[in-house]
Amino acid sequence: MAKTLSLFEAFGIELEYMIVAADSLDVCPITDRVLHAVAGAFEAEVELGDISWSNELALHVIELKTTEPIGSLDGLSDRFQANVARINDLLLAHHARLMPTAIHPWMDPHAELKLWPHDYNAVYEAYDRIFDCTGHGWANLQSVHLNLPFANDDEFGKLHAAIRLLLPLLPALAASSPIIERRASGFCDTRLEVYRTNAKRVPSVSGLVIPEPVFTREAYEREIFAKMYADIAPLDPDGTLQHEWLNSRGAIARFDRNAIEIRVLDIQECPAADIAICRLIVETLRRLVSQEWISTQAQQTFATQRLASILSSVIRDANEAVIDDAEFLNAFGISAPVTANELWRRLATPLLEPTTEFGPALRVILEQGPLSRRILRRVANDLSDASLFETYRELCQCLATGEMFRPDEV
Repeated sequence: MAKTLSLFEAFGIELEYMIVAADSLDVCPITDRVLHAVAGAFEAEVELGDISWSNELALHVIELKTTEPIGSLDGLSDRFQANVARINDLLLAHHARLMPTAIHPWMDPHAELKLWPHDYNAVYEAYDRIFDCTGHGWANLQSVHLNLPFANDDEFGKLHAAIRLLLPLLPALAASSPIIERRASGFCDTRLEVYRTNAKRVPSVSGLVIPEPVFTREAYEREIFAKMYADIAPLDPDGTLQHEWLNSRGAIARFDRNAIEIRVLDIQECPAADIAICRLIVETLRRLVSQEWISTQAQQTFATQRLASILSSVIRDANEAVIDDAEFLNAFGISAPVTANELWRRLATPLLEPTTEFGPALRVILEQGPLSRRILRRVANDLSDASLFETYRELCQCLATGEMFRPDEV
């Protein structure tokens, strides 16, 4: 029987990447062949020590994840990077490679989507039948999931309150999707903007992305799960999708494994950036749960719509979004309006020391902007095929070598 883990005792990380053709960078739907190469069969998941590989809904997306919860994020980016290298080696035979960022900049999902055709396909077919998965919000998105454990209702309530407060600020660090269909969308986090409405046929599936203010399992099951299952039942009479994972909020409670999964993070250019962001999130959540600035009871009073409004601003403007909600700022020990970037610079101070493993990546993000800003500076309003190809080819190389994307240093 698995051990019950308490707050911040362990972590689960999931990283999603695109497989693309090496010559054109067009999406290449061969994840099943990659998994077959290491498993000898069309398995949906392959355990390779402490990192596992698995499929996603789209056949061109592969996920790398911690096989079991891990007690520390130290050194984890190197282990993910080694697995990136192994996958890229396997992809050489297919003239393909891995690409980072949360949205492919020129994929046409209506023409190019291929669903995973093997085990678990019934679930994907149900999603496709109900929601039509050919849109960008299903077929063209890659994210990071951070799983955090809780041992009981009390810990769940504290962690859920802290996560709800932090969610609106996360795109300021993690936005990596400014371009879609060869155009700048006007949103730094286009993935989240399309994600907000990908389940609009059944609105209770994703709500307002920010979860409702519920802080016990009983309340969560009543206010979120029960409503969601009831709403989808006429479209899903066999109950294929009526499980906790149907919940598409920006953070979802997984009572089946006593964890909350944060899902609003775009994938970055290399694992070092993703793990550094996760470390900063974890340390900030520790401070919120410890009630460093305001009490848990005060954290639990923030209405969903209020937080969703801040999130919308940060989805659009990322690090440059101005946060002027005085009570919200007070929850982080700040007394005057600031940009989201300045807020994160203050929160990140302990991790920016040169001696920390996570400092170098965080300094690039906080000094040069999230990956979306860096991509936009590199293309410099030139959205020609040649410009986009060269920019995303360089991003593929960053992933292959584990280096940060630094357009300001070229």
